[in-house]
Amino acid sequence: MGEIDEMVVLVKPSSQLVSKTMDGNQHKVEANVLLLGAENVGKSALTVRFLTRRFIGEYGDIESIYSHIDKTDGREISLNIWDSLYPQSCETTESISDKQLQWADGVILVYSICDRSSFEVVRQQVQLIRRTRKLSTSAPIIIVGNKRDLQHQRAVSSEEGRLFALSADCGFFEISAAETYHGVLLVFHEILDLIKESKALKKGMAGIKGIVRSVSAVFGKKRE
Repeated sequence: MGEIDEMVVLVKPSSQLVSKTMDGNQHKVEANVLLLGAENVGKSALTVRFLTRRFIGEYGDIESIYSHIDKTDGREISLNIWDSLYPQSCETTESISDKQLQWADGVILVYSICDRSSFEVVRQQVQLIRRTRKLSTSAPIIIVGNKRDLQHQRAVSSEEGRLFALSADCGFFEISAAETYHGVLLVFHEILDLIKESKALKKGMAGIKGIVRSVSAVFGKKRE
């Protein structure tokens, strides 16, 4: 079998197009990543592939939080991945809890390119996240079209997935968790990079606000 032409299309959300912040602080960073999407799209397969490099096709209906220590750019990252369930009986509006969104530093939404209804679930979940505003505005969101190896069953085009991600200001990848580890690795490394940028940006803004408050206090006293 020839090598599969795996497409790893990255659309960077415009809100995350900031320069990499150099931070001398080498302490461990913690990152909480929430995985969302319909059932049977490969969320657990994606997670286990990243953590173990192995592909396992069948999973039970189990909601899990995985912990993993990763190292990038000499910095240790404590990564927590919440692999969520999407019960068939629930409404999309009930598929994401406030607790999950408040916990998350970043979100990965997964659909199967062979299942249009799973793409619609991701579309609705993105709208729900934006509407409820429980997720931090700086937290990155990446949309992943999985099962690229099943081209003959494709029901959602790469272009449609990419354009939706672009319109929703989300990152976008199309991969096959079954066929290659490389694409899965790129997805998780991208969400980690965006989370680090987001945290650095928030830290910088907090520092600026502190300086503004200090200056205001000094000049306020002088005016008195």
